[in-house]
Amino acid sequence: MREAEVRRLLAANLLCALAIVLAALGPAFFLDGFSVLGTHLTWLCVCSVCVATLNIILHLVLKPNQSPKRRSFGHKISRFLKCCIYFFMSCILFHAIIVLYGAPLIELVTETFLFAVLLSTFTTLQCLCLLGPNIQAWIRVFSKNGAMSIWESSLQITSVCSILGAWFGAFPIPLDWDRPWQVWPISCSLGATFGYMAGLIIAPLWIHWNRKQLTYKSR
Repeated sequence: MREAEVRRLLAANLLCALAIVLAALGPAFFLDGFSVLGTHLTWLCVCSVCVATLNIILHLVLKPNQSPKRRSFGHKISRFLKCCIYFFMSCILFHAIIVLYGAPLIELVTETFLFAVLLSTFTTLQCLCLLGPNIQAWIRVFSKNGAMSIWESSLQITSVCSILGAWFGAFPIPLDWDRPWQVWPISCSLGATFGYMAGLIIAPLWIHWNRKQLTYKSR
């Protein structure tokens, strides 16, 4: 495993973490009264757009999983449209799962859907950037010993950390602390965000520490 590739992964992950920090602090200079808690829906939109945009740019620049085959323009358009459809379907699926886990079915629909968009940005969008609209590749990556590169290992870690963060973030909601951040879905979205950022830091460190044991083989 090349150290340069691990450093590229670390740099890309740090940029993604920086994008989240800027999404929390930057809009306050342009939007009056902006805050992560006070205008949470706006922050959900800003954070999702920032992370999505940076992930796409990094994928185009670094090309971590570039295919040796040249694709036609029509194939690229078809792939792009499939990715858009998959991302939208992911938002709908996450929305349904969140409702099944106890979120309001009719009330706060906008809040729940934007939270689903954030989760899709942290998980599905990364899969689409790295693997494309290939469900078999997704299943392979998230199966045991299925990663074939450090980028896929990082994808595993960040996706799992994001979902776990969202799950743990739901724990304080029913408690009678009467805190502003207990309003749906603030604690869950913050949990997912902190989980995603933790995964971004943990992934390259874990790969570096276990580089001698990691032997990626093409399948």
